[in-house]
This record gives sequence, structure tokens and C-alpha cells, in this order.
Amino acid sequence: MFDGAALLHLTGIGKGVTGLKKNKTMIVVFLTPAVVMFSIIFLYPIIRTVLMSFFKIEGVTDAMSKWEFSGMANYIKLFNTELFRISMWNIFRIWLFGGLIVMGLALLFAAILTSGIRFKNAFRAIIYMPNVVSAVALATMWLQYVFSPKFGLFRSIGKALHWEWLEKFQWLDPSHLFIALLVAYCFGMVGYHMLIFASGIERIGTEYYEAATLDGANRIQQFRYITLPLLKGVTKTNITMWSISSAGFFLWSQLFSMVVSNTQTITPVVYMYQNIFGAGNSMTERNAGIGAAVGVLLSVCVVLIFVVCDKIFKDNDIEF
Repeated sequence: MFDGAALLHLTGIGKGVTGLKKNKTMIVVFLTPAVVMFSIIFLYPIIRTVLMSFFKIEGVTDAMSKWEFSGMANYIKLFNTELFRISMWNIFRIWLFGGLIVMGLALLFAAILTSGIRFKNAFRAIIYMPNVVSAVALATMWLQYVFSPKFGLFRSIGKALHWEWLEKFQWLDPSHLFIALLVAYCFGMVGYHMLIFASGIERIGTEYYEAATLDGANRIQQFRYITLPLLKGVTKTNITMWSISSAGFFLWSQLFSMVVSNTQTITPVVYMYQNIFGAGNSMTERNAGIGAAVGVLLSVCVVLIFVVCDKIFKDNDIEF
């Protein structure tokens, strides 16, 4: 008489099925805490923030029973508020012009450091050092020792080189404060993005450069036709990370604002903070719903940038 169970046992299939069931059970056991924590830490705040943006809420910790539904009123009010539009314009300038400066310098330094120069580790550490220093200390250095109109570094350089325009340039004047803020912030961000570019360049096989050298290509041609095309994925990552850091631009704006944020330094996150906690002399009431709407708009902007970058920098890189 045919015994299917015995045959499964002899062939080992039964043990495999039992082991598969045990593995599924173990997977569920180990994944459940991670899924629960992910939902609590990430999904719940996102869902709550989106819901809050459609309500008028006096305090960010108020119970949902105190929320007053306002529909799209918070978003309409934002776009009708001049201060918010100025903050969005400021963050766009930081993202665009700062991004061009940071990405350009980061790519240049990465290309130099991966070209085989001596003491590259020392130079890499020096360029990355501003990322290790506290932003408060770094901003204080720029404000007190670089931009100072009395004994600042730029003033001393201008005086030594007889560049009157640099010697007398008032970096901390309200009309020039945004330029000073942008220069200081870019200085602190170059090292981080340089490391990302350098890691991408180091992944490119040397055989491509050797073949190009045999074909008579110089360093510039190799960089243009080999390095840049193979850095599409890394460039997309860098732009995305830069967009996220720009969207959360807060501390530098506060440090470069003498008392309260002005039109030269205010950013959407600062405006959001003022609405939620009632800080600043331009706010008459607290409304955490408007602050949530600002957060939603910034998140949408970052997602749109990522989608556009994903379309432009398609993942057609050569596998290494």
C-alpha cells in the first residue's frame, strides 16, 4: 500500500516543508516588532501631520477633539502670506545656488582626491572637518572671525591685497546677510557630498581608464566620457540628500538672525516653528495646522525633486 507520508520522509521533502513553515514563523516573529516600530515612528507622524494640515489647532499636543476642521484654509492662507512666500523663495535660492556651489566643489575635490595625489587622506579629513564641528560653533566662527567688519578674515585679506571692495564689504548688513549665510552654509556642506562623490568614483573600474588611455584620451576626456556618465546614481543620491537638508534648513537661519528672523534669513521651517510655538513678532496666534501644512508642502517638494532626478538620472550605470 502506497504511503505518501513515508515517501516524503524518505525523500526529505517533508522535512523541507516543515522547515519552510518554521522559517516563515521565525520571519513573522522577527519582522513584527520592526513593522510595529516603523509604523509608530514613521507612519503615524506622517499620517497625523497630513491630517493636522486640514485643521486649525492651537497647540501641537492638543487632543483631536479640540481640532477645528478648516479644509484647505491653511494652505490658502500660506500662499496668501507674503512672509511664507519669501521664505519659500529663500529656500529655493539656497537649494539652487547653494546646490550648484556645493555639488561643483564636492565633485572637483572628489576628482582630485581620487586621482592618486599624495596625502589624500589628510586632505580628505581637512575638507570633511567642518561636518564634524557643531553648526553653532561653525556659525559663530563665521560671524565673529570671518565676516566681522572690524577684524574679520575677509577684511584682512582685502586689506592685504589692496582689494578695497572686499575690505569694505559689509557681510552682515541686512542686504548682504543672505549671501553671508549661503557662503557659510556651503562651506560646511562640501565635505559631506565630496565623500559621496569620491566613493562613487572609487567604484569605477580602472580598466575603463586604461582602455581610454590606450585610445589617446586625456584626463579631462576621461572625466567627461567615463567618470561623469558612471556617476548618475551617485549624483541622484547627492541631489536628494541636498534637497532634504535644504528643506530642513533651520539652525543656520536662526544663528544668522540677530534677534528675530528677517526676510533675508527666514526659511519655511523657521516660519513653521513660529506658527507652532508662536515665536516671532509677526505672529498673532498659534496654529499648528499651518505648521503641519508647511511640513507637508516641503515633503511634497522633496518627493517631486526625487522623482524628477529619477527620470533624469536613470539607473543605467554599469554594474561594478
